Amino acid sequence: MPAKPILEVKQLKTYFSINGGVFSRKIGEVKAVDGVTFSVKEGEILGIVGESGCGKSTTGKSILRLIEPTEGEVVFNGQKVTALSAEEVRKLRRDMQMIFQDPYASLNPRHTIEKIISEPLNVHGIGTKEERKQKVAELLETVGLRPEHAKRYPHQFSGGQRQRIGIARALAVNPKLVICDEPVSALDVSVQSQILNLMERLKDEFKLTYLFIAHDLSVVKHISDRVGVMYLGRLVELADKDTLYERPKHPYTKALLSAVPVPDPDITNERIVLTGDVPSPSNPPSGCTFHTRCPSCMDICKIKTPVWRDVGNGQFTACHLYNETTEKEMIK
Repeated sequence: MPAKPILEVKQLKTYFSINGGVFSRKIGEVKAVDGVTFSVKEGEILGIVGESGCGKSTTGKSILRLIEPTEGEVVFNGQKVTALSAEEVRKLRRDMQMIFQDPYASLNPRHTIEKIISEPLNVHGIGTKEERKQKVAELLETVGLRPEHAKRYPHQFSGGQRQRIGIARALAVNPKLVICDEPVSALDVSVQSQILNLMERLKDEFKLTYLFIAHDLSVVKHISDRVGVMYLGRLVELADKDTLYERPKHPYTKALLSAVPVPDPDITNERIVLTGDVPSPSNPPSGCTFHTRCPSCMDICKIKTPVWRDVGNGQFTACHLYNETTEKEMIK
């Protein structure tokens, strides 16, 4: 029996107003997330990749309502997160946690590690003072640190150790879903593999589901079961990792994969160089937002937004190259 989706995101949009003029009136909006749809199965790791500024982190924060979405629906374990009150969302966050990108900025420098990790337990009223203290010691050992580290402060740790503390804090309330917002991008390469291996072990140990956001395609391939590719606030392709990396469909995915370094010097990849700059999300191009940089651009791409569709074997893409009605539309 296939695993049921623990998270469903439907046509999620998050826009930010641009104000200007004497009276600071709204003169435009930044379409950070513009109609994203996907689901995550229980026990799965879904990776989200794309260039900086494509809306990956905003998508993750909008799901948790750390940023309020403009439109769309988020369903977690059968509950419509977007329809809940602030107090109901606070209670639900016991099951939905986040690991942030910067392991130093996300930890309060004035608090000890014990206070930082036990804070979620205090907020949700879990355990007595002694039980919380014991829980902190157990979590520190679980993430590869020592119980005596509980009395120290964040500045006394390395970047990798601080990220372990962030992971321990996220696990304190035994969540079901963890959104990982580029958790290894600020770390040295040697430390990245340690943190990724730790996260994989904890996934099995705590029966977690991950939404793993990153811009490094090799990192995403290592840890993910399925991978979604974002461009300018929209998903352009989604497939299991082997299919995506071996048989990409969307021209943007192909360009991203062609830039990944290959460790074997005898193998040379044909690099696909995209021309032009990424358009502004405050003024995205009409039709397919990628058409201004796409080497396979057709006339219909400039006019009509491509449909998000299944192109076989659970691989989804939004591209007119795989749209059955493209030829009919072009004739019209």
